[in-house]
Order: sequence, then C-alpha cells, then structure tokens
Amino acid sequence: MLYPLARHFLFKLNPEQAHDLSIKYLPRLLGTPLDCFFRNTLPKRPVTVMGLNFANPVGLAAGLDKDGECIDAFGAMGFGFIEVGTVTPRPQSGNDKPRLFRVIPAEGIINRMGFNNKGVDHLVAKVKEAKYQGVIGINIGKNKDTPIEQGKDDYLLCMDKVYDHAGYIAVNISSPNTPGLRQLQYGDALDELLAALKQRQQELAEKYKKYVPLAVKIAPDLSLDEIDQVAASLIKNRIDGVIATNTTLEREMIYDMPHAAEAGGLSGRPLQHKSTEVIRHLAKALDGALPIIGVGGIDSAMAAREKLAAGASLVQIYSGFIYKGPSLVKEIVTHI
Repeated sequence: MLYPLARHFLFKLNPEQAHDLSIKYLPRLLGTPLDCFFRNTLPKRPVTVMGLNFANPVGLAAGLDKDGECIDAFGAMGFGFIEVGTVTPRPQSGNDKPRLFRVIPAEGIINRMGFNNKGVDHLVAKVKEAKYQGVIGINIGKNKDTPIEQGKDDYLLCMDKVYDHAGYIAVNISSPNTPGLRQLQYGDALDELLAALKQRQQELAEKYKKYVPLAVKIAPDLSLDEIDQVAASLIKNRIDGVIATNTTLEREMIYDMPHAAEAGGLSGRPLQHKSTEVIRHLAKALDGALPIIGVGGIDSAMAAREKLAAGASLVQIYSGFIYKGPSLVKEIVTHI
C-alpha cells in the first residue's frame, strides 16, 4: 500500500485542502492503474444488523464524504458500508475557515466544519449515480439558520428526500458545531423528534414498500444518567439503531498539544477510550433492544475489537483512516 507516500504529500497541505483534493481526485483514479493506491481485496465477514446485510462490519463514518462524491472509490477500499453526509435541506457553506486541524502527536483531528454541504438534492443525485453495491447510510441534519424549535422540520424534509435511496438513515443530533443542536438529545425535545421521525418512517415505508432503518448519532459527552435517558427514549420510540459516538468537546488528553485550544469537536485516538465507555454503558442500558454502531478513535484491529467487545455490532472509522489510510480497512476486516 502506497498511502504513506500520499500522506507525506497531503500532510504538507492544510487539512481542508488535503481533504478537498482527495475527494476531487480519488474518483478520477478509480478504474485506472493508479487505483492500486487504495483498492483492497478483503475476506468476507458478513453480518446482519438492523435487518441489513453487510459484507463486513467496517464502515466509513459520516463527514468524510459529505456530498456523496466519492462513494465508489471508498467502496473499492473494501468498506462494508459507507455513511455520507451530514446533509441539510439547503446547501450551506459551514463555519469560517480555518475549521479543521490535525493534532498529529495524538493522531487526532479537531473540526468545526458546521455541516458544510451542497444540500440534500445534490447528495441524492450522487447516491443514485453510485455503483457501490454495499450499504449506504445517509446522515441528515438541520440548517444552521433553522431555529432549534423548528429543527424537526428539517430532519423530516431530508428524510422524505433520502428515504428511497438510503440503506439506513442516520439522524445527527450530536454535532457540537451547529448552535443548539445537542439540545435535541435531551428529554421532551428528543422524544418529540424521535416520535415524529418514527411516524414519518412508517408513512414512507408504506409509500415505497420498503423499510429503511433509522439510527440516531449521539455525543460522547453525555453523563451516565443522560445515556440512560437517551436509551429509554430510543427504545420507547422503536428506533432501529444508535451510533456512538460523535466528536468530543473535551481536551484533557491533548491539553498541551498543537491546536488544543481550537474550538470544535475532537476525534481520533484521544476519543478512543471515552467513546468505548459510552458504548459499554449504552449497551447495558439498551439490553439488546437495538444495535450499536461504534465509532471514535478506531485506529487498529484491536481498537475495533474493543468496540465490539463493549457492545457494538458494527464499527466506523474516520480519523484513524486519515492517519493510517486504506490499509486500516483491510487490517480490521482481516483480524476482526
């Protein structure tokens, strides 16, 4: 695998330039001799979760391919599923730059992107073009200028548009970079949102004659009591899965490292233990009622196994992938 050479070049650019360059050129390399840079041939590790059949339990987390422009290239790397988004009803530019930072000593990343994306219609068109045969999850959110009291409407609008094209729908209520969004994880606000989403899911299942599972993505910064409350609400509203976790606002693990003072969510190795503990507690609270997709600091097969041992049924990678490259997918699938 030639990724170390590519990383050497990419890490000379600022993180967002490196990301944009990769997303632009990876699809152009697909099907050429140069796709040896990222193509993997992997053993089969089939698993069924949320009623869906996955070729293997290793997925790409949301945020890397927000607009679904690189699905087939990521598919060639061997991912068992790919989650695109977060997407919002209307296109938005996100927060001011710079908004993405590498914490290299810790193999971490801080981002405050702010749901920058080209809008749900663009994403749906890209998903329809993709030839990838695996499961595609579509992660939905709300526009920044939509009042939090009306956030439910944005989620429902996105759900209407993506339902017929998604393997599952992920509901992002845990990004720290959209003001007020995490309020939707608590109490009546969460129950109201989940009830509305579940009702719309039932209506769309009847309309399209197929059932598309709903998974809710939660933050790692919840207290144990709050995790219990979230679990109870997920069960009560018959949600199909939960993704644990999003990025963290904590800086304890990196307080003396470059960019530690930057605002935004921290991902990568510093999040590894924290996200696993959330999964472990969540698994006990759910008691098998719905499956967990584990994400946060997975940078090796052992880290993936740790998430599975804590109670996850599937895992996703993002920051570890940035630091380790496509060979990480092969390592995890081979040794999981």
